[in-house]
This record gives sequence, structure tokens and C-alpha cells, in this order.
Amino acid sequence: MNGFVAPLGILLPESVLRAEWFGVLAAFVALNTVMYLALAVAKMLPKVYFRDLLPRRYERAETRSIHPDGPR
Repeated sequence: MNGFVAPLGILLPESVLRAEWFGVLAAFVALNTVMYLALAVAKMLPKVYFRDLLPRRYERAETRSIHPDGPR
């Protein structure tokens, strides 16, 4: 790519790229991107109710239906 010349103002000088504040900014942008990606994926997944995974204490030991042999 010997003939490629970048337009002025698009590339940053190396002193800016190696500055500490630029590294902090880049880390913040990276974490923010990962966080929004995780939130977007979580929105697409079905909602999980953890209470459904726990044993139910409010179920009756015996059915009180007028059809005692029917489904519970």
C-alpha cells in the first residue's frame, strides 16, 4: 500500500494514542460496549422466573376436587 495517503484530520498522532487519558477512554468505551451487548442479548432471551425453580410449599397434599382421581 505504498500509494495510500490518509486524508488529514482522520488519523490521530501517536502521542494522543499513547496518552493515559486515551487509554482510560478506550477502556470505558470497551466496557460500555460489552455491557450494552449483554443487555441486548438478555432482552432477546426468554424471561426466567427463579421462583419456578424452587419447590412450591403452597401445593396441597391431597386434591380437594369433586373428582378425587382427576388430574392435579
